Amino acid sequence: MTTRIPVRAERDYDVVVGTDLGEELLPLVGDRVRRVLLMHAAPLGAAAATLTQRLETAGYEVVAVEVPDGEDAKTAAMLTRCWDTLGEAAFGREDVIVGMGGGATTDLAGFVAATWLRGVRIIQIPTTLLAMVDAAVGGKTGINTAAGKNLVGAFHSPSSVLCDLGTLRTLPRPDLVAGLAEVIKCGFIADPEILAIVDRATAAVTDPTSDELAELVRRAIQVKADVVAADLRESHLREILNYGHTFGHAIEHTEHYRWRHGEAVSVGMVYVAELARLAGRLDADVVAQHRDLLGRVGLPLGYPGGRWSQLHEAMRRDKKTRGDRLRFVVLDGVAEPGRLEGPEPELLVEAYAAITLG
Repeated sequence: MTTRIPVRAERDYDVVVGTDLGEELLPLVGDRVRRVLLMHAAPLGAAAATLTQRLETAGYEVVAVEVPDGEDAKTAAMLTRCWDTLGEAAFGREDVIVGMGGGATTDLAGFVAATWLRGVRIIQIPTTLLAMVDAAVGGKTGINTAAGKNLVGAFHSPSSVLCDLGTLRTLPRPDLVAGLAEVIKCGFIADPEILAIVDRATAAVTDPTSDELAELVRRAIQVKADVVAADLRESHLREILNYGHTFGHAIEHTEHYRWRHGEAVSVGMVYVAELARLAGRLDADVVAQHRDLLGRVGLPLGYPGGRWSQLHEAMRRDKKTRGDRLRFVVLDGVAEPGRLEGPEPELLVEAYAAITLG
């Protein structure tokens, strides 16, 4: 079954979810395009070659750029390389970029599209669960710097997103499980049915061929589409999509991006749930629900001790921080997101102690 989920943004577009979506791409590229810049993650060389052949047969000039897998793609050096390639190819406003890969690839490809000629079209083809339900949808683009993750970027909506569920069958299990963190996040902030599906069909949701996982993908994308439509540029509501990300990004930065994003966000959600409990905002049973569901699908729930100073410094650079006041997305209950501003330092440390391993 192919589903089209509309996203209302500065340019409306559809997220197409299904299997065997190869025939969907050419009509989206359009007949006014001469050149296609195909940016793809390194492990997808064979798939990129197949896609290049299909585009060239249709009459397009294809320029392929292979980017490193994972967060190593999101650097200023890689961005400059892509700009240079576009310049050498005389890439014009009528041409289109296609980003194929995981979240890091789609983040980079989106930023390249946002900045070349002040904005050209991009079609995103996410190939990981994380990218399908989060990175490729919503128009957030960016790269990392030495100071932190995604501190340089732009809002630039894609012209379309193609989520071919068949690609999940080739995804290593740890990557699939890591992507479930963003799915479960959507359940806690907006759609309790996601949590119910994970609860009653835990084994099925880690099966890339299951109907349950396909349903979770559609539901998580719908959550993001609804939030983006209400707040494209993250002036208020869209911040809820960052649930668990302030502490999660701090882990990624401290670990030099050796942790998968979803693994870090999983721990970040447990941390902020504990913080909300300590602040009197969240009942202990909802904290236990975090630990239960995230743990059952195989996600981490804690982080080593002795690293508070590095984590705290990284959180101070978070985009949601205002001045010296840390701001966290928290829950007052399932599907009841809010903000916690400037929590007492003692609460921050106590929440860290609650998720410390060993």
